[in-house]
Formats: sequence, C-alpha cells, structure tokens
Amino acid sequence: MNSLRIYNTLARDKQAFVPLRAGEVRMYVCGMTVYDYCHVGHARVLVVFDVVQRWLRTLGYRVTYVRNITDIDDKIIRRAVENGEPIKALTQRFIDALHEDSDALGVARPDLEPRATDFVPQMLGMIQTLEQNGYAYQAKDGDVNYAVRKFAGYGKLSGKSIEDLRAGERVAANDAKQDPLDFVLWKRAKEGEPPDTGWDSAWGRGRPGWHIECSAMGCTLLGDRFDIHGGGQDLQFPHHENEIAQSEAATGVQFVNYWMHNGFVQIDSEKMSKSLGNFFTIREVLEKFDAEVVRFFIARAHYRSPLNYSDVHIDDARGALTRLYTALKDVTPDAGPLDWNEAHAQRFRAAMNDDFNTPVAIAVLFELASEVNRSQDAVLARQLKELAAVLGLLQREPRAFLQDTPRSSRDSGGKEGTESLTPADIETKIAARVAAKQAKNYAEADRIRAELLEAGIALEDKPGGLTEWRRS
Repeated sequence: MNSLRIYNTLARDKQAFVPLRAGEVRMYVCGMTVYDYCHVGHARVLVVFDVVQRWLRTLGYRVTYVRNITDIDDKIIRRAVENGEPIKALTQRFIDALHEDSDALGVARPDLEPRATDFVPQMLGMIQTLEQNGYAYQAKDGDVNYAVRKFAGYGKLSGKSIEDLRAGERVAANDAKQDPLDFVLWKRAKEGEPPDTGWDSAWGRGRPGWHIECSAMGCTLLGDRFDIHGGGQDLQFPHHENEIAQSEAATGVQFVNYWMHNGFVQIDSEKMSKSLGNFFTIREVLEKFDAEVVRFFIARAHYRSPLNYSDVHIDDARGALTRLYTALKDVTPDAGPLDWNEAHAQRFRAAMNDDFNTPVAIAVLFELASEVNRSQDAVLARQLKELAAVLGLLQREPRAFLQDTPRSSRDSGGKEGTESLTPADIETKIAARVAAKQAKNYAEADRIRAELLEAGIALEDKPGGLTEWRRS
C-alpha cells in the first residue's frame, strides 16, 4: 500500500502517501452549492474523486469519504427569493438532482454527505475559539471576520504572499474590516432576509461564511487533522487557503496532510464557468451522450490537467470506449479473480500509484483489448473487465452498449437516421440483406449494408451465416 504517490499541492510535488492511521484514509472533498443543476465542471470533481476513493479501497485502505453539501449561501438565498420558495425546498430539489446526475455517471455515494445547515453549532464553536485565540473579531457592521495577518502561514497552499495579495487587491475593500484581506466567518443577518436563512449566535442573528462551513464539517467528521482534502483548482485560493488558516488557528495542529486539486474544464481553451455563461449542465450533456461515455471522457485525462470539452471530444471518447467493449463482445471473461501479478495488471497498478495516472492506466486497457482481440483469451478478457471496473467502466453487457442508440444522434452532430432505426428495424433490414444474398442479388445486399452504415449501423458477418450489428 505504501507505493502510492500523490501530488500534494501544499508541497508542490509528488509525495509518498503515508496515512495518519495505518490502513485507514480519511478524505474530505468540497461538494456542491445547491442552487442550480450541476455542470460539467462538477461532473469532473465527482468522477475524479470517485476514481481516487475506488483506487484507495482497491489498495486495501479503509476509506471514510466525506463530500459536503453547501445548502446555505448568498446565491441560494437570492435564488429562493427570486423563486418565492423556502430555502429547504430549493436546496432539496437540487440535492435530488445532484444525486440523479452522480448516480448516472456511476459515482458511488460518499460515506458521509454532511449539509452545512446541520453543523451550524460546530461552526459557531469554531468561531468562538478563533475569537478567544485572537484570530477573529466582530466588525462594526456586525460581521465576524478572520484577521488574516494574525496567521503566519497564510498563503502556504496557494503560494501567495500577504504583500502580493494586498498589491493585487484580490479582496474587495470593506471599511468595516480591519484589513481588506480579512474574510467573513459569520454574516450578520440583513433586514428583509427570509427568516429561514439565519441562526442566533453570540454575535447576533446571522449565518456562517462559506469557508468556516468546510472547516467545521471536516474537523467534526474526520478529526482536527486528516489525510486528504480535495476539490477543484478554483478552490485552492481563497477557499482552501482560508480553511487552513481557520482550522489551524482553532486547533493548533496541521489541518490536512495531502491537498489534491483537479484541473479546470475548458470550452475553447477558456475555463467553463457560470459567470462566463459557457457552461453545460450534466443533464444537458446526458441528454446527448451516454453517461459511461462521459465518465470515460473525464477519466482518460489526468485529473490535474485541463479538460477540453466539446461534442467532438465526447464522440471520440465514445469511439474509444466502443473499441474496448468490442474486445469483450465475443469472449466471455474467465470467472476467476483479478490477477494483480499479471503483466498488464502490474502496469495498471504502477500507473494508478503514480498520482492516479488514469491516461496510462487506460492505455493498458487498450493493450489488453488488442490482446483479447488477437487471442480470444478468456483470462485476458477477465483482466480487461476487472481492471476497467476499478475505474467504473466496462461493466455493462457488451452488446447492450454497442447496440444502444448514441444520444448524440438526436442532435445535429449525430449521424442522420440513427435515432429512427430501432433494433427491430435493423433486424428487418439484416433479414432482407440475407434474403438478397441467398437470391444472389449481391448488389441489393451491398446497398442494404451501405444504407445501414450511412445510418450509423455497422454489420459483422460471422461464421454460420450469422450477422451481428453495432452502432458505429
């Protein structure tokens, strides 16, 4: 188990992974703010850390995976007011949608999924400790803020110095703060806000700041110090930087040993974001593309690299996944367990132990697929299927995947006619082709084959006169 190396953002280097407790991993990942449907950027976080927890379990670790839900936030309040609905009704609707989307992508539910609103007492306790330790103060506007300059290690995760931040005016000025860099721990309730958006506290009625939520939930559920904290690259600063400052000032110990950040999803080389208006929701994408194809598209890129999203790239991923399923179509995998001593499995393990290098691991799957195609070996087919299972792939019956209508065909990007041909239609045309061949009308047989191919249906003539088909 000790051969795993993880790129630790805090160290800016790959480091050997050594858990705080032997054989056990405690991991926290920042989840979603539930005021809208999840987009493809969220899908990447979901899939990336699902693969991480799968590999940790494969290595034999006992994993406690926590992924929180932010269910109180300025954006949530604003959306609820716009909709004229209670906060809980809004957040529950989008929590349900989050679960639907993540389930479709084959993402296992986390072991614990805390909601911020259930941990307000713990947040208040941490804020009180910070105030007692001299790191927090109540400003004249009623907010309780964190005094950034009091924490000597501020900037160690992001590599930003106090002077750089001040010079760049990274934080909006607020006359009530002692320093523009200070961030809010407790927001004083404002006049006219819905009554279900505040809690009573020693500093007046209000609600927690975003950063204190994850510190309190992480420390409560995993301890003052735990192994891995993950999230998107955009959270490295200020969110994760602020989490470190709060947590370590409150507990006096190092907050997290390994920080992991996945790269951005890009559209035309520009970061996908709601603020830029260039984002796609997961459910919009799943209306056009098979969910396993989307998962494969995400998994075949290294988690730290940018991921360029386009329909062309998803279609390419579908073609690649089709090649893997095709290798299993005619070979029933052996029923034995995965053999980790086999050469392909050893290369797969080495890749995953090298900072979860899924591109190399998936390249091993293609090597195996080529071997299976050549040898028709049931043992190698088992290796292919079982190694792919570690990534949450290739677990469907091959023909079910190969004959499934590609959702992209319902869009202008798909091959015209594919969506109108049902399996029964295809079998009817195959029967007509067989009849034409029997009548020695080979021109008609070729015409039918070409017609089906134009519609995205590839035929494969098997021994004994059997013809199989798949979506191309």
